[in-house]
Amino acid sequence: MSQPLRTLRLSVGAQTLMILLPGAYMSADDFEKSGFFSAVARRQLPLDLVAVDLDLGRISEGTALPALQNEIIAPARAQGYQKIWLAGISLGGLLTLCHNADTPGAVDGLCLIAPYPGSRLTTNAIARAGGMAIWQPTADELTDPEYRAWHWLQNPPADLPVFVGYGSEDRFAAGMKQIAECFPAASRCAIPGGHEWPVWQLLWEHFLDSDVFST
Repeated sequence: MSQPLRTLRLSVGAQTLMILLPGAYMSADDFEKSGFFSAVARRQLPLDLVAVDLDLGRISEGTALPALQNEIIAPARAQGYQKIWLAGISLGGLLTLCHNADTPGAVDGLCLIAPYPGSRLTTNAIARAGGMAIWQPTADELTDPEYRAWHWLQNPPADLPVFVGYGSEDRFAAGMKQIAECFPAASRCAIPGGHEWPVWQLLWEHFLDSDVFST
């Protein structure tokens, strides 16, 4: 039997919860060490945070996201949070999209920081078809969560608040730009830099300085 998901929390008694998913080989502690928690506290935002460890083994076997829904999101909703956001860095950003595609309506907003666009098999299949506007996934492709995430990106809900930020020199920037362009221009933020924490920290600051969580 799998162990419960490990979490790290910052609670101020807010009515909005932000769930943070780390990238590959990262942990929940990295969010605190890199100033994500202190950035919220410094601004005195009405926002509770919970960072979640997602084991790569559970991700590959397909049990991580159901556990996220059953152990973190559903209990938070039952607890009475009025708004729940799901955020992720790199692989965590892709998992955020995968979860949202498979569990529509489970969360009320998305924060995608340097979202990993997925394997080349996925992105190349879309490119060979002529791009997002033309690509139609096959039934076989839709058995893969990456393809389901991209299929969802073809027509995301217009009323879903989304932030997509990435470094313009990121080695995955082309795919990240493609993800960002699925959303309104006001939702996008590209800044100089690569696939690294200083860029992600600054993007988090940009996101927090928007009026999404203003009192």
